Amino acid sequence: MVKKFAFLKGFFTNSFGILTSRVLGLLRDLLTANVLGAGVWSDIFFVAFKLPNLFRRLFGEGAFTQSFLPGFVASKKKGIFAASVFIRFFLFLLFLTTLVMVFAPFFTKFIALGFDKTTIEMSVPYVMINFWYLVFIFLVTLFASLLQYRGHFATTAFSTALLNLAMIGALFLAKGKSQELAVLYLSIGVVTGGVLQALVHIIALQHTGMLRVFLGGFKKLMQKKNKKIAKDETKGFYKNFFHGVVGSSAAQIGSFIDTWFASFLAFGSISYLYYTNRIFQLPLALFAIALSTALFPKISKQIKSGNDTLALNLLSQSFHFLLALLLFSTIGGVMLSKEIIALLFQRGEFTSTDTLNSAPVLVAYMVGLVPFGLAKIFSLWLYAKMKQNIAAKITIQTLVLNLLLCALLVKPLGASGLALASSVGGLYLLVMNIKEFGFNNFLAIIRAKKIAVILVICLIEILILWLFKGFM
Repeated sequence: MVKKFAFLKGFFTNSFGILTSRVLGLLRDLLTANVLGAGVWSDIFFVAFKLPNLFRRLFGEGAFTQSFLPGFVASKKKGIFAASVFIRFFLFLLFLTTLVMVFAPFFTKFIALGFDKTTIEMSVPYVMINFWYLVFIFLVTLFASLLQYRGHFATTAFSTALLNLAMIGALFLAKGKSQELAVLYLSIGVVTGGVLQALVHIIALQHTGMLRVFLGGFKKLMQKKNKKIAKDETKGFYKNFFHGVVGSSAAQIGSFIDTWFASFLAFGSISYLYYTNRIFQLPLALFAIALSTALFPKISKQIKSGNDTLALNLLSQSFHFLLALLLFSTIGGVMLSKEIIALLFQRGEFTSTDTLNSAPVLVAYMVGLVPFGLAKIFSLWLYAKMKQNIAAKITIQTLVLNLLLCALLVKPLGASGLALASSVGGLYLLVMNIKEFGFNNFLAIIRAKKIAVILVICLIEILILWLFKGFM
């Protein structure tokens, strides 16, 4: 029997941790805007941080866990399973990092195709430094999955705060120095944050007893007889992982595509996308990602036990709760776009012109908040049913659509067109996830009275904000 709103405890733990991290992230962005503004050096740092940050979101916001956790739950030799996955991934990441170090100009050009040769050369050292963060964030993600198995969410939810604290410290040290030196300090701060995140997860593993299970897996792997067991235990995981990463990555890769196209626009466009996407990501992480992280282990266990009805009940409760939060956030973000950006960023090197240029970009992003957020919880059904391949196909279709729309909208609308393309892609993602979930299942979880109440509150919010803007 599932208690009503059983998902809320994990949700509030995750949400409060994410809120703490995002508040610190906001402070970090305020300082970054103050020190770097929206120009060539801010664009260079955001490009250098883009690739490891992309992987942080892919790994850290559910994609890895959604593939790892079902396999780990089903595994009979959990230590061997975890150790085997760790060894393969760690070796691959070291190889990938070595490639980036050797061919840094190529990877930099790949991230920002529109940069000229001089800007590429300026960016290369920072791309090389920032990329090392990826190794540490993989450790964090694997350890976080083991902690989730124990029902421990707090360490992971709060740990991103350490990255933000390290970067804030770097910005304080860089104050009064050149923008070039500030980018160097920030890059070192990124790697330092990754080290700190990994360390606190190791401490949490020790506290929950999972470190003994994990290290025990390495000892057992040393025995020849267990190597075949490891192969059998992880059979199918890597395929599911690839599909899972692709399936969970629409918003993140869409943002990456935005940066790629924006590199052809005037300097500052990448920064406008970055700052506004950070605002968009706050309610997405605070509500949709926090809720889906707490919900996934519960839905997986119910489906594994054959209790699809209970799983649907959990999904129904989560759907209405999340829909309300996302709609309220969207209305606020759209109606107060200029005010939000001016309040948060307009100081130092970030001017009133930058605010006016950023506001329509934020509006275009916020249009996609509801579809991207709801798609998160409907995709859980596919992952719990081990249908990562279907989720991957949907995401690939979404990204192709996003790419085409970016090409169509970048010239007439600039950075706003790129953000709008992402939002339209999010709508397609939601529709296709609901289609795979089943329209009959979807109608079965809808409660008309709850929808009516949510819409009435939305109308009241619109009226209040309209009066507030008129008063201002």
